[in-house]
Amino acid sequence: MNKSLLTNAIALMVVIAGFVVPASYQPLVLNTGLFALSGGVTNWLAIHMLFERVPGFYGSGVIPARFEEFKSGIKTLVMEQFFTRENLDSFFNKMAKKDEDQKGHSIMDKVIDAIDFNTAFDSLVDVIMGSSFAGMLSMVGGANALAPLKEPFVEKMHEFLAQVSEDQDILDQIQQDSAKNLLSSVEQVVDQRLDELTPQLVKEIIQEMIKKHLGWLVVWGGVIGGIIGLATTQLLL
Repeated sequence: MNKSLLTNAIALMVVIAGFVVPASYQPLVLNTGLFALSGGVTNWLAIHMLFERVPGFYGSGVIPARFEEFKSGIKTLVMEQFFTRENLDSFFNKMAKKDEDQKGHSIMDKVIDAIDFNTAFDSLVDVIMGSSFAGMLSMVGGANALAPLKEPFVEKMHEFLAQVSEDQDILDQIQQDSAKNLLSSVEQVVDQRLDELTPQLVKEIIQEMIKKHLGWLVVWGGVIGGIIGLATTQLLL
């Protein structure tokens, strides 16, 4: 049974019992029940007003009414606590170090190894043959005249990129650009997901997370209210 309902039901039964017990006990039992019921009902109403608008109660329905602020808070939490530039830089540094330790070469080496320089040379030849140099080359054999340059081209390009991969300034710039692009992508995803939120969905998300725990506020409201009612009655009698 719902904790709030059970607490208020018990308090109500104590109130009813206060009308049927012997007269000498009536003030004690009745006041205990009334204070417990008022504490439980008040806390239950306060919890209810977090999620629902109650006519005549200013400030009720605060969670759906302030859902834009909740969305902004969620974005701030994600972007400023998890996906910070410092965290991303640390992540890339660890990944690069792990890659070097395990494979013996850097991520840039992998990229260089994956490049098809032969296809790159063929594309270069196509560009040359489509330019004004094609007529001149046709007199010396056309595209075939460039074939001897293929192996030196591949070697020089591989050597050049290998030097680039050892330039720390360039690597740092690549890392910064990677972190910047990733940060921008994460922010776009977060914004897109937050734009899908509605006041009702925000209310349901928060309600699902905390409402079952807030039920204890009603329980303790009833218990403390009952204790105050009991103690107050004993002092007055």
